[in-house]
Amino acid sequence: MKITEHIAQAKGKTLFSFEIIPPQKGKNIQELYNNIDPLMEFKPPFIDVTTSREEYIYIDKGGLLDRKTTRMRPGTVGICAAIKHKYNVDTVPHVLCGGFTKEETEYLLVDCHYLGIENVMALRGDAMKHEQYFKSTNGGHTFATELVSQIQNLNAGKYLHDVIDVDDKADFCIGVAGYPEKHLEAPSLQTDLKRLKQKVDAGADYVVTQMFFDNKKYFEFVAAARKEGIMVPIIPGIKPIAVKRHLQLLPQVFKIDLPEELIKEVEKCKDNKAVRQVGVAYCIQQSKELLKAGVPVLHYYSMGKSDNIKAVAQGVF
Repeated sequence: MKITEHIAQAKGKTLFSFEIIPPQKGKNIQELYNNIDPLMEFKPPFIDVTTSREEYIYIDKGGLLDRKTTRMRPGTVGICAAIKHKYNVDTVPHVLCGGFTKEETEYLLVDCHYLGIENVMALRGDAMKHEQYFKSTNGGHTFATELVSQIQNLNAGKYLHDVIDVDDKADFCIGVAGYPEKHLEAPSLQTDLKRLKQKVDAGADYVVTQMFFDNKKYFEFVAAARKEGIMVPIIPGIKPIAVKRHLQLLPQVFKIDLPEELIKEVEKCKDNKAVRQVGVAYCIQQSKELLKAGVPVLHYYSMGKSDNIKAVAQGVF
């Protein structure tokens, strides 16, 4: 079922969903299941599965370094299929511009269609670790808007090199990212909203926001988006703080602000166990306010761990 259909069928009730990361190469999928299992009691209608772009590694060959391309967390579509089969829940694979050619993207989408996966999250992706700015892959997309257009073309039976007249066309529901505090590369929030409008005009069906810790910024973002003509569901993405290092790491990586009240509470903590408790308590408070406002879904970034997400869900749902 499509994400938009889940939201429509909920008839105003706020749904619970979360995002997981695939295991690294060599890890057992059971570890992933162990983190999903505790959250299934909250009946998520869908689970997002992230993907990562390629990385460079250097192999020493007799004193010479040979650069090779690798992916540390491959198998996003396979993970989606496994979760869908095991839990009978819809899954949403993240599809990136970075690291993929248009042809590779088409193959991935065809695989998703064959597996009965009806939803995809279309993202530009980040720059590679050694790059200061994002560079598109040779033969790939530069912007998420282009990726959304390719997915919509596939929905219409338009493949990259053929238009195929078939009855069994793909019909993907397309999610895209939104940034309540603007994308780190956008010159202004208004410019960023115009880019989001372009993605919606290209065929995006819903928006999931970057994490934020100040609900006021989410509400202002939604209001500004509606004024811009963006009328699709805007799902808030939330993450509980888990370690003291998040005070520096999250603003640095995601270019977001943390509320002073949260910073003060975390700084009082003697260890990360106490930080985790503060993070859960704050996230419950934040989630309840969003729930009261009638958001369509509360979407949690689990980052591979579920204990704090479960604690939050128990306090909210």
